[in-house]
Parts: sequence; C-alpha cells; structure tokens
Amino acid sequence: MENKYDVVIIGSGIGGLASAVILAKEGKKVCVLEKNNQYGGNLQTFSREKSIFDTGVHYIGGLQEGQNLYKYFSYLGIMDKLKLKQMDLNGYDLISFGDEKIQYPHGQGYENFVQQLLVYFPEEEKALRQYITKIKSICDSFPMYNLALGTGYNDQIVSYRLCDFLDEITANERLKAVLVGSNFLYVANKETTPLYVHALTVNSYIQSAWRCINGGSQISKLLIAELKKYGGEVHKNTEVTILEFDGDRITTCKTKEGKVFAGEQFISNINLKQTIRMVGPNHFSKPFVKRIMSLEEVTSVFSLYIVFKKDHFPYHNNNIYHYNSLADTWDTNGQCNSSWPNLLVASMNASKSEQTYADSMTAMTYMDFSEVEPWEHTHNVSTIKSLEQRDETYEQFKSEKAELLLQRLEKVYPGIRESIQGMYTSTPLTYRDFIGSEKGNMYGFIKDANSPMKTFISPRSKIGNLFFSGQNVRMHGIMGVTIGAFVTCMEMIDKEGLIKKLNQYCDDKTHA
Repeated sequence: MENKYDVVIIGSGIGGLASAVILAKEGKKVCVLEKNNQYGGNLQTFSREKSIFDTGVHYIGGLQEGQNLYKYFSYLGIMDKLKLKQMDLNGYDLISFGDEKIQYPHGQGYENFVQQLLVYFPEEEKALRQYITKIKSICDSFPMYNLALGTGYNDQIVSYRLCDFLDEITANERLKAVLVGSNFLYVANKETTPLYVHALTVNSYIQSAWRCINGGSQISKLLIAELKKYGGEVHKNTEVTILEFDGDRITTCKTKEGKVFAGEQFISNINLKQTIRMVGPNHFSKPFVKRIMSLEEVTSVFSLYIVFKKDHFPYHNNNIYHYNSLADTWDTNGQCNSSWPNLLVASMNASKSEQTYADSMTAMTYMDFSEVEPWEHTHNVSTIKSLEQRDETYEQFKSEKAELLLQRLEKVYPGIRESIQGMYTSTPLTYRDFIGSEKGNMYGFIKDANSPMKTFISPRSKIGNLFFSGQNVRMHGIMGVTIGAFVTCMEMIDKEGLIKKLNQYCDDKTHA
C-alpha cells in the first residue's frame, strides 16, 4: 500500500528534522524516514551505567536571546523547551600544550574573549582585536548566518586561508596555536582550511556557549514533537533502498521491508555519496558524480566514555583541548604513529543545572579509518543484524587505544583513574554504523581554500524534485546544518516569504 506525501525526507539528522518542521509549518504533508532505531543522527545519545552520553553534540553556541541560533530554534518551536547549562563565561574552552601548566581560555563575549587572552599575551592586543573584528566581518558576509537573503558568496572570502590570516595579524606562534586550539570542531589543515570555516564555527561559541543537560537528543525529540503538531510523520527502522522514477522525476521510494512512500518532492539528509549510489549515478551528470565521489571526507574520532564514582570527581564547566606540543596544533588528524594521540579533547556531561561533581566525561581524539580497516567488513549487531560481529582482536585494539588516551587524560587531570567507575569506547566503525557517515567521518567533506567551490554543493539537484540537506551541504555542526535546512527549504517554497516570517516571528518573540 502506497503512502502519499508532499515531501518525503530520507534521514532524521537535524537537517532532515528541521526541514520537516519548516515545510510542515508551510502546510506541506511531510514524512521523515530513518533507518536506525533512534532518530537524530549526530544528535543521538546513549546511556551507560545511568549516565547519558552524546554521540556528537558536546556543546552549542549562539543560544543567547537575540543570537542567530536562538532565533532559528525559536522559529522551529524548540528554544523555550531546551534544557541548557551555560558554560564558564571566562573560559568555555581551555587550550594547553605538553607539560605546561597554563590553560589558555576562550571567553564568552567578544570583549571578554580579548581580555581573557590579554592576561597571557599582553603585547598582542592589536592582534586579538583584529582577530575578533575579522571573525565578525566574515560571519556578516554570509547572509543566512544573520537571517537575511543574499546574492552569493564572495570568492575572496571563501579562498582566504586561515593560516594566512593568522600570519598577517601576529608572528606569535603560541597565540596562533591558542586561537586555532579548538580546531577539532572543524578539523583544520594548515594548507587548506579556509578562514570562513574557522570563523563560522567559533563565532557562535564566542557569543555564548552551552551544554545540553542530559544530552542533545532533546533537540531531535522536540523537533519531532513540533513536526507532529503540524501533522508530520516520522518512521524509524525504515531504511530506504530504492528510488523509483517516472521520466526524470522521483515518484516513490521503497524501503528494505517493502513499504512504499510516494512524494511530490524528496529531500536526502543522508551522506551525499550514499545518496548518489542509492539514486543511481546515471540520474546525475557525470561531472557532478565525479566531483562528489572525489571529495575527501574529514577524519573520524576515537572516544572514551567515562562514568565517575558518585561525588568523586569535580565537575568542570568547560572543555579541554590539550596538545602534546605546540607543533601538534595543526595537521595531526591523520597521524596514527607512536605519539598518538597528539590531541586530547575532554568534555564533561551536564546532568543538572547546578552540579558540584561530574557524573561522566567524554574524552576524544582523531582516529583515521585506516586504523579499523581490519574489521571494516563487520557491523554493529544493533544496526545490521545479519553480518559478522566483531571479535576479540577488535576489543583488544579498543582497550589499547583507550589506555593511551587515558594516559593523556591523566596529564590534564592527575589522579583521574581513582575516580573512574566504568569506561566505554567508540571508533570510526561506530560512527559509520550509527550515524551513517562515510568511513565514520565527523563533519562531511574537507573544505579547501585553494579550490573553494568544489565543496559548495547546491541543495537543489539536477533531478527536478530531489533536494539535499545535512552536513555534506555547505557547513557542518548544529549551527551550519540548521541554517542549511532553511536554505534547502527556500529552494522548495517562497524564500522571501520564509525569511520574512522568520524575522517577523523573532521580532514578535523579542517584543512579547
């Protein structure tokens, strides 16, 4: 039996769910199809020993009243329902190197950001103010970042390298390393990373930084509730395997279980390479297929999930980015050598608005997919039940890596082992199986300032009624993908009307 909709959305990451809410509010009959048992993509959470862990959302920026993500989330109907905890105003991120005891803070608020770093770099005030001014200027050049329509991107901006900008404002290598110290958020490469990627990523955190109390899955749950309020549907354990055509338009999609969903329009919120394989390369132009299939994904991550003994380890309301040395700030993402892990990222999980002791922590570092290729043919039993499970060699591999990461963690938090009750791990295979990302990549495709337009992907495909959303399209992250969902929907409905409604709604909320 065929189910008929105005819009069928494949994948329930934030791009898919936000698009669904936008279109449902516009009167469209919408359904979202998710292959896994849990909705949300990178918004997914899981529980170990009664502690909730995030798979991807460790903190969010721009949620202070009047800031851009606050406005987008308000329009989507979820902002006032989120349970949030604002991070340390004077150091939401702390950057450190080697055996040094100094932890360089990134403070919230533009002026506070400058003042906090002036303590350690008193001679660099000019450079710090140039940095803040440029970050704001770059963000202002992207209209949708500021809830406005624009005429396109400035070639000079998208081809401006982050490393070149830093060289222009200062010769202080330590300050440069501190300013890009949180580059795990976008996986920096010294030769290729554009300044705009850095700016769009860090600006929202400088404005305001927040943790989701008990995890980011509340975002997907709230979006689903909002979608249902407007008559939309969501279906989990519903894996789309075939798209059927009538001429050059998609008419239906079929699931692994044989269900059929008919639609006037379709949005793919899954990995773009997987989309091409599922639709069939012959339905796209050869240059497009060649370009997309040649794009390189950013690296993946190895994570250590720690459950603490009750009332044993102090809660820290910030994140740690600790490098083995100053030189490791750049380009350590693909290294799997004797110095691994070159970077440690540590983030506490918030379980209540006020807490003295930590319940749990997530420690992360880069891991290239090549490290787990011996088990590439295996899959987690909860996602693909029929395939071979992983053996003892995989468990041994994870244990060895966990010990190396824990040794790094002890450099930042001496004696932390004594407070640990339980430890769990994930690898690039985990991300591949649960998130559906190509080789477990964190953030989609690598952005290259030397060839910027290669990764600028239109949300409108050459197939008349197929559109793209998600982290493969333009920017990644909660901010980037949310904005991207609006950009996608503007290809399907009146864009001027949607922007007007978005801004009018935010103005009304402000004056209410």
